[in-house]
Amino acid sequence: MTVSPRGPNERLGTLLTLAQISNAGLARRVNDLGAQRGLTLRYDKTSVARWVSKGMVPQGPVPHLIATAIGGKLGRPVPLEEIGLGDTDPAPELGLAFPRDVAEAVRSATDLWRVDLDLRRGPGGGRWSDSLAGTFSVAAYATPVSRWLITPADGSVAREVPRSPGGSPSDTTSYRVGHSDAAKLREAAQEARRWDSKYGGGDWRSSMVPECLRVEAAPLLLASYSDTVGRALFGATAELTRLAGWMAFDTGQHEAAQRYYIQALRLARAAADVPLGGYVLASMSLQAGYRGFAEEAVDLAQAALERNRGLATARTMSFFHLVEARAQAKARNAAACATALGAAESALERARAGDPDPAWIDFYAYDRLAADAAECFRDLGVPSKVRQFTREALATPTEGYVRSHGLRLVVSAMAEAEAGNLDAAVAAGERAVEVAGRISSQRSREYVVEMLRRLEPFQGERRVRELAERARAVIVAPA
Repeated sequence: MTVSPRGPNERLGTLLTLAQISNAGLARRVNDLGAQRGLTLRYDKTSVARWVSKGMVPQGPVPHLIATAIGGKLGRPVPLEEIGLGDTDPAPELGLAFPRDVAEAVRSATDLWRVDLDLRRGPGGGRWSDSLAGTFSVAAYATPVSRWLITPADGSVAREVPRSPGGSPSDTTSYRVGHSDAAKLREAAQEARRWDSKYGGGDWRSSMVPECLRVEAAPLLLASYSDTVGRALFGATAELTRLAGWMAFDTGQHEAAQRYYIQALRLARAAADVPLGGYVLASMSLQAGYRGFAEEAVDLAQAALERNRGLATARTMSFFHLVEARAQAKARNAAACATALGAAESALERARAGDPDPAWIDFYAYDRLAADAAECFRDLGVPSKVRQFTREALATPTEGYVRSHGLRLVVSAMAEAEAGNLDAAVAAGERAVEVAGRISSQRSREYVVEMLRRLEPFQGERRVRELAERARAVIVAPA
């Protein structure tokens, strides 16, 4: 998308001449840089001519790509102001930074929370702006992950904010945070997790998480606290931020999800909570695999595992192994997937009720392992194993985990259809569609779409056509 012209962009034209880049050359460089970020751009010399002579303004991350392309030729950084695009939307870079300094990390996270909430409250709220659409890039995880692996915990995070002369006692910056403040944020995260599992990431109660971060968490991070309290505060905000990312992922807003995950990982580092950082990496891995970046998904899952050996509980490590199995299956590496699944099962067998498991892993038990194992074998093309593990997953009551139950029904329907058991496939499909219609989850709808694709060979059957009609009504419903 390109906005209306503002008059010739003489700065851009002058810099292109200085850098000795032709219009076609700039277009090619911008398209290549976009491809490196997972974007499909098709600019040509005519596009560049419009940017220069008519002042057309490209949207999304493109101004930044233009500056990077010219800077690469000049051998120095080129700010947007120098190419006449300094007043373009800064949002494309929002939330992608992983600052080394704790104060900068707080600023990066709070800026994301503020802008995200403004976008949600704006016209057509609930989705990220058009300027960010399509800006997800798995390469954006590289720097955050490498910095976390090198230094998974910050030094002291204690913060003292002197009260300004004449400042009001009610000034939030003079407030001293206590453990009870962090505990309240953790309670909010637990409640939001329950709503998300039951109603989907798009449910209005789940979408209160960004507001909680901006209204409740941000002022606390900017107040005063000891190192011990600060660690607890950063841990609680990391949990909430990861959860906001997971909800964005569930509703198909991958651009927002990526930014929240990066900030959650940075906050987990400030909290010195390595298992929580691993949980964020596992979430990144699941998203990368879902978006088709299997090899990167493997790397993210293995990063979670390596830093947590000897630190995380057996149940937590089991989940990390399971996430690696999912990624290995996406990469079509059957042997590595089997090894990871075996490690996940062995670790889960070692888990005990009295283990100091973090609250965020309370969803994980054998039924989840079985459900994900079924999806592994679906990706590897082993239908008999898909049916076996799906039946084991569905054998356990999933009260409170409505979305998970619906996804398992979809996988069951696909497995039964592939085995030629049409009655069982339609029965599971009908129940899956009913569940998908009750929750606000784009991911669930995408699973239903895949189910319909697997049922296409049976469209001659009336019951399959009727199921497809009901499913399409759910698919087109607002997410």
